[in-house]
Amino acid sequence: MRFPAFLVRILAVCVALAAWSMMAAAANAAEGSRCLAMAQAPRNMPVDGPPRHFRGPHHVRPVRYIPAALGPDQVLITYITHATFRIETPAGTTIATDYAGVAGRGRLPDVVTMNHAHETHYTDFPDKGIAHVLRGWNPAGGPARHNLKVGDVLVRNVPTDIRTWDGGREEHGNSIFIFEVAGLCIGHLGHLHHELSPEDLAAIGQLDVVMAPVDGTYTLDQPSMVKTLKVLKARIVIPMHAFGASSLASFVQKMSTDFAISYFEKSELIVTAAGLPDTPTVMVLPELLHWSFE
Repeated sequence: MRFPAFLVRILAVCVALAAWSMMAAAANAAEGSRCLAMAQAPRNMPVDGPPRHFRGPHHVRPVRYIPAALGPDQVLITYITHATFRIETPAGTTIATDYAGVAGRGRLPDVVTMNHAHETHYTDFPDKGIAHVLRGWNPAGGPARHNLKVGDVLVRNVPTDIRTWDGGREEHGNSIFIFEVAGLCIGHLGHLHHELSPEDLAAIGQLDVVMAPVDGTYTLDQPSMVKTLKVLKARIVIPMHAFGASSLASFVQKMSTDFAISYFEKSELIVTAAGLPDTPTVMVLPELLHWSFE
């Protein structure tokens, strides 16, 4: 059957417009994500002598109280428990990661992210006052997909797989959540169980700050985690999900050949894009040792 010439021309125009629309949408998504834009021009890890071990680096300011207001370039990161951090932004947006019902002092967070490898990383009963409850898995099946702007923060996720108790594999059971705010790209690895593929790395982009589980047993083994963090090339690594002093010390020792190590007296720090350390640095927050459950 032959279609009239004018219908063929109309169909061709429609196809061309659809293709142009898809390319424009992809370009806009990349343009809106600083992490993905930075990944197109990756930074090399500088080598300026052996890593330093010191307390309280001048690049990132530890704080002893929650300030009434943050500066326009400041992000406050507070370690709460296990894999939960409270992230507060210049515009007052508040996020709790791997939220299991505890989000620290102050008002309810605007956004909570969750993963379900263990019940200590999620809750089935989040407070109804939380506007955005983002699960790192999709209860209906398939990968979870989040990409939304909340206040001054772009929140998105990259799904990864997890092991099951019977030795199998649950596809898309975990998510790496990424928070883009104040010129910073902050990544939370969740309950990561495997090294990242090139596709995962491309979807993540360039991170400035990364929260990483360091127990080495229930999550990714420590040598693989160290390898993953070297590939990610974030300027700040904040350990989480440690099972006591021994697992934390083992992780720090493995990281110390390529990263500076900094120990803080308080579990709160203010980060700015302009103040990122020149040398990639592991920043150990003291509350980490108070939590040892899985």
